[in-house]
Amino acid sequence: MLKTIAIVVVVAILTVLIYAATLPNSLHIERSIKIKAAPQKIFALINDFHRWEEWTPYNKDQAMKKTYSGSADGTGARYAWEGNKEVGKGEITIIESASPSRIALDLHMIEPFEARNHVVFALKAEGDSTTVSWIMEGAQTYFVKVMGVFFNMDKMVGKDFEAGLARLKALAEK
Repeated sequence: MLKTIAIVVVVAILTVLIYAATLPNSLHIERSIKIKAAPQKIFALINDFHRWEEWTPYNKDQAMKKTYSGSADGTGARYAWEGNKEVGKGEITIIESASPSRIALDLHMIEPFEARNHVVFALKAEGDSTTVSWIMEGAQTYFVKVMGVFFNMDKMVGKDFEAGLARLKALAEK
């Protein structure tokens, strides 16, 4: 009986590991929202990390240590944080700032696990509104692919993007 249970457990683990190996090597998460505001107004809220306090969904730790460095805003601006297990530790740097249509960032997560992702905010004027897309792309390590067997990263991160975009919309439409 014990031998049968051990075989079932080993087969289950191997199945998960083999399935994880078949998952894509890249990650793409994207959410968009239409905001009734000019792209320049929205761009200013994204292009300055100090303004993120007003709309980011990632301020989940009131005691989080935040450090700003580099440029005040735009290319070269850098924001680092360290907090509880829910927010972890990381840094994000604006690597491209093309007003009023695009902001590209380098996201480096350090804790709870190491990851590097490319983040883009794309703004497209449409009449009296702007469509804002929040996009994150990066390589999926084998560890992340194994996690992906149990957790849907698109849904997990996507819900945060949706919450942040909704807050950005409320702020920009004031």
